[in-house]
Amino acid sequence: MRKHKMVAQKSLITLLLGISLTTISLLSSQPSIAQTEASDAPLELDLLNNPKGVITANTINQGQLTIPSLWWAKENSENKLLDNWIAYPAAGTQKARVDVIVNQQFWSILDYLERYNFVNRVGSLARNYGYNIRVFNYQQERLATYTCNFNTSPILCMIKIDSQNKLGLGRSL
Repeated sequence: MRKHKMVAQKSLITLLLGISLTTISLLSSQPSIAQTEASDAPLELDLLNNPKGVITANTINQGQLTIPSLWWAKENSENKLLDNWIAYPAAGTQKARVDVIVNQQFWSILDYLERYNFVNRVGSLARNYGYNIRVFNYQQERLATYTCNFNTSPILCMIKIDSQNKLGLGRSL
């Protein structure tokens, strides 16, 4: 009985993911989604040790909450997966973004739905502060993005995930 319930739950999750992905693909043809492309700027890991003009997991403001604040996500359920981040404020043509750095060992054992869930939760949190996110490992490989068009109402966001397992094995649903 319990096994049947778990199979039914997985089937429901797969159905809901399919509906979500279909909705995203239908929306992607609209011009407003086209403005949600992720930045092509390189990940600047040296800023983790010398955070000039950016905010990292090690940046602490004694007087007020530092924006964007991803500490709760790091200390809560993402403690082993979410390792650090670099938040870049908007500058010139570059939109505000957070480069999230994950522990590759933990990322590689997640299936697609777990990766999607992580990106969606952290991306939604960053969106509340007006930031897009890019997810990287320490090898500077882009693993996923969560980008929004903040000029629309409601705000339209898109998630892209590299579905290739970094251990060289493809995963399927």
